[in-house]
Amino acid sequence: MARSDGRHRKAMAERSFAREVEDLKLGDGDVFRGEGILAITKALLQAGVSYVGGYQGAPISHLMDVLADAKDVLDELGVHFESSASEATAAATLSASVMYPIRGAVTFKSTVGTNVASDALANLASGGVTGGAMIIVGEDYGEGSSIMQERSHAFAMKSQIWLLDPRPNLETIVKMVEEGFELSEASNTPVMLEVRIRTCHVHGHFRTKDNKKPDFTLRQALESPKRDVNRIVLPPASYLHEKEKIEKRWPAAVQFIKDRKLNEHFGPAEGETGIIVQGGMFNNTMRALQILGLADVYGNTTVPVHVLNVTYPLIEDELATFCAGKKAVLMVEEGQPEFLEQALAHILRKRDIQTKLSGKDVLPMAGEYTTQVLLKGLKAFFADHERPRLGNEPPIPDPEPVLADPSVKALAQVVPPRPPGFCTGCPERPIFAAMKLVEKELGQHHIAADIGCHLFSILPPFDIGATTMGYGLGPASASAFNVEADKRPISIMGDGGFWHNGLNSSVGNAVYNKHDGVIMIVDNYYSAATGGQDILSSRAESKRRATNNSIVDAVKGVGVKWVRQIDHTYDVGKMRATLREALTTKEKGPKVIVASSECMLNKQRRVKPLLAKAAKEGKRLVRERFGVDEDVCTGDHACIRLSGCPSLSMKHLDDPLRDDPVASIDHTCVGCGNCGEVAEAAVLCPSFYRADVIVNPNGLDRLLARMRRAVISWLSARRDRRRIAFPA
Repeated sequence: MARSDGRHRKAMAERSFAREVEDLKLGDGDVFRGEGILAITKALLQAGVSYVGGYQGAPISHLMDVLADAKDVLDELGVHFESSASEATAAATLSASVMYPIRGAVTFKSTVGTNVASDALANLASGGVTGGAMIIVGEDYGEGSSIMQERSHAFAMKSQIWLLDPRPNLETIVKMVEEGFELSEASNTPVMLEVRIRTCHVHGHFRTKDNKKPDFTLRQALESPKRDVNRIVLPPASYLHEKEKIEKRWPAAVQFIKDRKLNEHFGPAEGETGIIVQGGMFNNTMRALQILGLADVYGNTTVPVHVLNVTYPLIEDELATFCAGKKAVLMVEEGQPEFLEQALAHILRKRDIQTKLSGKDVLPMAGEYTTQVLLKGLKAFFADHERPRLGNEPPIPDPEPVLADPSVKALAQVVPPRPPGFCTGCPERPIFAAMKLVEKELGQHHIAADIGCHLFSILPPFDIGATTMGYGLGPASASAFNVEADKRPISIMGDGGFWHNGLNSSVGNAVYNKHDGVIMIVDNYYSAATGGQDILSSRAESKRRATNNSIVDAVKGVGVKWVRQIDHTYDVGKMRATLREALTTKEKGPKVIVASSECMLNKQRRVKPLLAKAAKEGKRLVRERFGVDEDVCTGDHACIRLSGCPSLSMKHLDDPLRDDPVASIDHTCVGCGNCGEVAEAAVLCPSFYRADVIVNPNGLDRLLARMRRAVISWLSARRDRRRIAFPA
């Protein structure tokens, strides 16, 4: 396979968000149409934000990516934006709002992001802020989540950060961003805006305002520095912060939320029963009520509904007023523990309100609250407390009988699960194929995995990796195995994890403690798992950032002596030999292998438009394709077991003498050559071949093609003449 030298590329494979940037320029009275996360981005500019930082990750990557492309817009407003090295870096950026009346916002994926940023956020919340400080967290909870199942709510309570959970409606989302900054300033407390996946991707419209230049700029702050020792987390001030939180900040926040009516009421003022719902759960709840015939698609409901766009702090007076006089209320709260239900129970008991409280008794304790889940819970709630309401349900077919049908259940026995896996042509696939080959030689080793695409290696066909403890913490999680033994531990992390946390916490720690393990750093040139953003070691030149920083130089800089660089991971033989050397060398200390090849998804995103343009212009192009010779393939499928590439599958032949299917490469092949490399390294078979497909061939290409066809035809005819034929 021809190798591209990424160091000479002038443009990265980062996606362009030029169209989305145009939406950020909308002025007063214009209509924005789009999805929620971009509405948040526009709202930040309307609110007069001075700086924005963050670390990408679902479902908030779009916010970061759009701002990265909006330099002209931000420069005109005087807004500073940067992609932070980690969530901790982003959170620490909010210190600019501690001493100065500057509005700032950071964003990252929760809860992994809040975990990483916890030290900075705890200090920020303790000392408090002068300017508005907002943390936008993408809540990734439920069956579609790629992380541990935890909620942001616990962190908000722990550090006393006000938690906004806006109703998934663009007008409400934008209002909560703008009001959130004011809430932060009114109570000198950072504010967390929680947006679920459905909120980020909901589509709608709202009337925009002009973007606002910051009232107080970062430059003014630098030229007129201020200092307030009472805002610094150091005794005795740190002891007074807790008193200030309760006596000043909390009452100020409660009063602001009440005055601005941030929480909402839908439906009639009175009713025998009522529903209290997190803002983010409103749309699903209304859909369930609609199915029951108790609401319409516009949000009009016959059931009183109290919407908590602010889930912390709770406004006791509002909740007490809503519950008073009702027979029962249902708390719709996604996730566990049931923080809101417990708090509401306390409020009702303290005020001696006898309204019955329902929640996790009719709804699941954990898991995502889909419409179907809420429908079951609402039915159970009304059946217990207001059965006549169930008579409004229209004749809509219940999907449950379909799901309970034996033939549908039988599908689970024959349809295989579809876990996440490497993309076609992924350069990380041959790394783990090499590991499996070494494992066959030297036996099984303890392998510590890490966060990133390489974590897919824990699944078939590789089945590699025992643990994963955090982004960039793969090698650190093997620290306890730094003992004398016949085998060395292997740990893996990606280039994104390396720059995020791994250089110090993993590699530096291994050097300091003279760890004798093997560290594999998978370098695919990008923060690939979060959308293909640039990182320090990205290969192309960038006008905005300093790229082309060597991972090899970095690990040597912290004291690693044994380092090997592999610039072409598809060379499975070399990968296997290098890994074998690392596991068997007598040299002590950490052994670091930097395995580099460009992420195929980003490469195709970068290359395909260029190839299409060149082909349209009539330029000569050569595209590599791979195939399997059906006559040679033995059908043992070891190539598939050592590759797992989606483009490599099986094919049945029409030959009655061959029952077993042979390997086959489909049209999705990107020509990486991994399957052939694996076959060669494993000494499997010579059935793989490479074919060069020439687009816009020149005269020489056509002449050579005619000559090859003539020779092949002559050889085929010669073979046919020598073939033994039996009469019929």
